[in-house]
Amino acid sequence: MLSFANDYSEGAHEKILQKLIDTNMESLPGYGSDRYCDLAKEKIREACRCEDADIHFLTGGTQTNQIVIDSMLAKYEGVIAATTGHVNVHEAGAIEYTGHKVLELPHTDGKLAAAEIGHYMESFYGDVNHEHMVFPGMVYITHPTEYGTLYTKRELSDISAVCTKYHVPLYLDGARLGYGLAGENTDVTLPDIAEYCDVFYIGGTKVGALCGEAVVFTKRNTPAHFMTLIKQHGALLAKGRLLGIQFDTLFTDDLYLENGRNAIRMAGLLRNAFEEKGYTFYLKTPTNQIFIVLENARMRELQDKVIFDFWEKYDENHTVVRFATSWATSEEDVKKLISLL
Repeated sequence: MLSFANDYSEGAHEKILQKLIDTNMESLPGYGSDRYCDLAKEKIREACRCEDADIHFLTGGTQTNQIVIDSMLAKYEGVIAATTGHVNVHEAGAIEYTGHKVLELPHTDGKLAAAEIGHYMESFYGDVNHEHMVFPGMVYITHPTEYGTLYTKRELSDISAVCTKYHVPLYLDGARLGYGLAGENTDVTLPDIAEYCDVFYIGGTKVGALCGEAVVFTKRNTPAHFMTLIKQHGALLAKGRLLGIQFDTLFTDDLYLENGRNAIRMAGLLRNAFEEKGYTFYLKTPTNQIFIVLENARMRELQDKVIFDFWEKYDENHTVVRFATSWATSEEDVKKLISLL
């Protein structure tokens, strides 16, 4: 059975597994105070070109989003996100569970626009009753978005300018950041993200790690006692070495970017095949997620041999489905899928 359901079905890159084996019997201090965490942080700072970056390793994306948002917001504040944003749709109310409302804004192919954010902020503070309302305390975006689309450098700059004007932090969810950085024709680099965002995270779980995300605070703005807050949320890993070793490996010899490039190369081959065979795209994306509109009978035929992801109903007779490539996708599997199309 071919699997193109998501980008975290496989375990981890073999270099990570080997490093974990090689370091397995080392006796190291806990909670992220080991030398591998320190090495990983230095490599990430260098990659971001941000010497002052404060970096913390967490186990997964939901924990990361909940803790970052909760720790940076006042009790009366909420977080602005696209209606399709991950924190709004696919995190089981984790943000609301901490007492913070997700403030939905319309999107274009998964992206928020600076003008839309600015209009929202202006309308909020222009309302004489805004003291009775949930204050917008943060802007949340994802790169790539839930639709696999990417912000441009100009778009990030414009959103950052609006956030600066209204004194709210810009937070970028980078669960699939490796695929965004390797995306076709992107002009956004890791140093750009560090410059325009107040905090972001580098996703490991979906880009070759067993688990783990690296939170990066870029403006000397880490919430006070952040490690304590991580523990309070039940997300502090005693064996922090497991995360440090993985990110140390990912940021050695450009492995993180190479993992991203593999997914993009494989997605390119698959995207071209869908196009040549006349399939209908729901939208075209430059990253590792491909959205296709399938006739329901054809979808059921493919499901007998290929695992892919349901996205949404298109109409009574058609469904939007997603095919995702990853750091682990082989050209052989892509060719097998193409033969079935």
